[in-house]
Amino acid sequence: MSYTDRLKVYKPPTLHCRQIRGDMIEVYKIITGKYEGAVAPRLERDDKSVTRGNELRLKKFRPRYNLRKYSFTNRVVNI
Repeated sequence: MSYTDRLKVYKPPTLHCRQIRGDMIEVYKIITGKYEGAVAPRLERDDKSVTRGNELRLKKFRPRYNLRKYSFTNRVVNI
């Protein structure tokens, strides 16, 4: 089989799905303390009682500039 035919049969995940999966793995590592605090980006937990037992919910910050709109910390809170 040619390479394109093998790709059609295998149906690998899209680049967007792989990016989301990688982001979620990194968020888990940051929240559980696998990285040092000085190295990891700032992710704050939300203290609202609406989460119904989910203590890992993140607080969403509104970016002041469009440059920060698609950064890692804003991208992962929406997911």
